Amino acid sequence: MQDCVILAGIGCGTPDTMTAEVRDSISGAEIWIGARRILSGLPDGQAEKFAATKPGEILTALLENRGRRCCVLYSGDSGFYSGARSLAPLLEEQGIAYRILPGISSVQAMAARMAEPWQGWKLVSAHGVECDAVAAVNTGAPALFLTGGTLGPASLCDKLVRAGLGSLRAVVGENLSYETEKIIHGTAAEFLQREFAPLSVLWVEAAPKPWNGPCQGIRDEEFIRGSVPMTKREVRACAVSMAAPSPGAVLWDVGAGTGSISVELALSTPSGRVFAVECEQEGIDLIRRNRERFGAWNVTPVHGKAPDALADLPAPDAVFIGGTKGGLAEILDIVLEKNPSARIVISAVTMETIAQSSQLLTECGLEFEATQISAARTRQAGRFHMMAAQNPVFLIEARKN
Repeated sequence: MQDCVILAGIGCGTPDTMTAEVRDSISGAEIWIGARRILSGLPDGQAEKFAATKPGEILTALLENRGRRCCVLYSGDSGFYSGARSLAPLLEEQGIAYRILPGISSVQAMAARMAEPWQGWKLVSAHGVECDAVAAVNTGAPALFLTGGTLGPASLCDKLVRAGLGSLRAVVGENLSYETEKIIHGTAAEFLQREFAPLSVLWVEAAPKPWNGPCQGIRDEEFIRGSVPMTKREVRACAVSMAAPSPGAVLWDVGAGTGSISVELALSTPSGRVFAVECEQEGIDLIRRNRERFGAWNVTPVHGKAPDALADLPAPDAVFIGGTKGGLAEILDIVLEKNPSARIVISAVTMETIAQSSQLLTECGLEFEATQISAARTRQAGRFHMMAAQNPVFLIEARKN
């Protein structure tokens, strides 16, 4: 290998947050490469400046200046959501030796301002990328978001408020290390209407976890039910198992009723997203109450009738269909249009629904298997206990081969 390029994390932005090692590397370089904002903070005339942020652009500048002392500059720490990760393999392909120097990240600076240890935080980048704020705070630990682009603190807090988490404590760090630095305390709901500096980080406390019981097969009486029909415990456990929720999965519960299936799906995959579609307002209210009751914050109630209510939902990995109001064919069409490989679980309590489901799934070219669940529970009869049969339910599991 020839040459030795320095990939340096310059800290939060001001010279005071640079390590002595990084300062020495910068002062000894002939070429500085980095974002315009970073280069503008360095003196003119000491080294030649090349504004570049994309790995390919940086590599071109390095190849054009091979043999000269080059220093590539990254904000924060070079090992924390840094472009150094993408550049390093390109340098190795070209036989260019490199050395990575760490810097003080905004995470460390924020933790110091808050006088809190940060080793247990969930660290998330929302800087120019999609970010699931609800999943981040749903891990049981506080979350620290690097913000930027369209996802600033207010936008992230909007996601939390929509999930019923507007009361969570939040702290915004603006322009950390600069003279205009501000540390602002509030709640997610309070930050919803505020404007923050582009250079901001957002800290949010962990979402509450009021339910410490099982994720599947929760006892029926634990749910807030009202007068809306609810899928029973034994059927629920089998249905969730068939849906097989994986980490980060998108799940639909069509005809969600009280939200019992939605809640168990959400608890089974805290990083996933569950959309509980229900046409009755009473059902929507119960879904919200059960979401809070169990801390299933990744459930999103969707008020409307399928299939129209499904049009704007993200493509599902799995769908539970518990009620269709006669629209099963249209629901299957939209599910398969969004994801032909989606797992589909249909609940049927009448022979007509079983026959219709079998025919439609066959026409869609899906393989399916039907399981009958017949459960009986004990009931008191004087000094004896008798078995009382529950209504048998068919679960039809289908997906493309």
